[in-house]
Amino acid sequence: MSSLTKEKYFDFSFLPIIFTLAWPTMLENILSTAIQYIDTAMVGNLGTDAMAAVGSTSTVSWLFVSSISAFGVGFLAYISQARGRGDDNAAKRAVMQAIITVLVLGSIFTLVTVGVSKYVPKWMNVDPSISELATSYFFITYLATLPRSANMILGTVLRAAGDTKTPMRIGIGVNVINLVLNYFLINPTRTVSLLGLKMTMPGAGMGVIGAAVASVISMIYGGVAMLISVFKHEEISPKGLPFKLDMEIMRPCLKTAIPYMFQRFGSSLGYVVFASMINSLGATATAAHTIGNTVESAFYIPGFGMMTAAATLTGNYIGARDSDSLHKVARVTILCEVLMMIVTGSLLFIFAPNLVRIFNKDPEVIALCSIVLKMVACSEPFFGVTNVLEGMLQGAGNTKFSLYVNIIAMWTMRILGTYILTQIFNFGLIGAWTGMIAHNMTSFLCYALYYKSGKWVHPMTEEPAAAG
Repeated sequence: MSSLTKEKYFDFSFLPIIFTLAWPTMLENILSTAIQYIDTAMVGNLGTDAMAAVGSTSTVSWLFVSSISAFGVGFLAYISQARGRGDDNAAKRAVMQAIITVLVLGSIFTLVTVGVSKYVPKWMNVDPSISELATSYFFITYLATLPRSANMILGTVLRAAGDTKTPMRIGIGVNVINLVLNYFLINPTRTVSLLGLKMTMPGAGMGVIGAAVASVISMIYGGVAMLISVFKHEEISPKGLPFKLDMEIMRPCLKTAIPYMFQRFGSSLGYVVFASMINSLGATATAAHTIGNTVESAFYIPGFGMMTAAATLTGNYIGARDSDSLHKVARVTILCEVLMMIVTGSLLFIFAPNLVRIFNKDPEVIALCSIVLKMVACSEPFFGVTNVLEGMLQGAGNTKFSLYVNIIAMWTMRILGTYILTQIFNFGLIGAWTGMIAHNMTSFLCYALYYKSGKWVHPMTEEPAAAG
């Protein structure tokens, strides 16, 4: 292949627009993860039982949260394509429908999550000694489901309009508020040393419950701030539009959102079963798994940043019927993603034990968590590519393929594989993470083949653009 051909295949003139959209999401996630590290370390200092109580219900949280966020994908595809074809009125009408969706879904899910809170620890095989604490944490946290819904769906709406900086700023605010409140609500009043000076630092001493209350307050801020930002946005503000259901807009949005909702629900239900099997392995495995998820989350941040850029730009170019730019930007985004994830995966492999020690001093937890993190570090580049390709399908409004792939890979590789490795062969947490890696690799292969086929381009309101 000549150098000229290479330049045509990878058109690096798209780099500025890709990173303009991606960097705020990356920075938001970096800061969010850093604060999550500190947050987890605060809870971890309360002991392994406290860490297990918080982590044992986290996958049920994903079940509800991911189902809500799926509706944001429907609006993302519609708004990005509408703006790509220059139809700002349609984009504004979609924003109003997103706000109505937030109110309806947020209210319904609040009732559901609060209603099932006392049953969640039983479903998750939580140790009876921490069951009551886990129930209280889950119940309090999900009192803020409505503002959490606004934060997720309206944040996606802003990103679809090409505004990734506003969600970044609000996200940083949410996490800073959560961190500060955690510091004062989790810990008791105590004497601290600062620059050689001793001072009394007030604290509520609420422990895990304090962490839940801090989450609720920070989420309320996030939801309100996101709603205000949407109405103030110069290009997509729905001011003046009637506050009523608009089925002309909702139908294509739901056509994209519902398959993705089933995908996220089915996958998250799989995560619940997966976590339940891990919880049955004991508090050490649960704590190591919780810390492992927290540590790993920092190292696939490039994947989510690029996923945001890929989704928005795919929608724009499909709306504009610009097939050439669509496929050029896809190739450059994938290349950048692979290079970044090779770097982050290498860092995770090298520094895994040091990172685990931030959250827990138990030698068994450190040893076990370090092993599984080194295992998953080797698969990071493939996981990152999967994220980018899934983002492109979201921007295209094509979510049925993602539904089939994720459900099949989840329930065969991760769930069945983990059951065999943990319950039959007794490989413990290492077996569970082997199943997880097999799931990720299977998804990567399926997405890569589908992308190569060119069949993934499906505009929501026009005839399909040519796939190159």
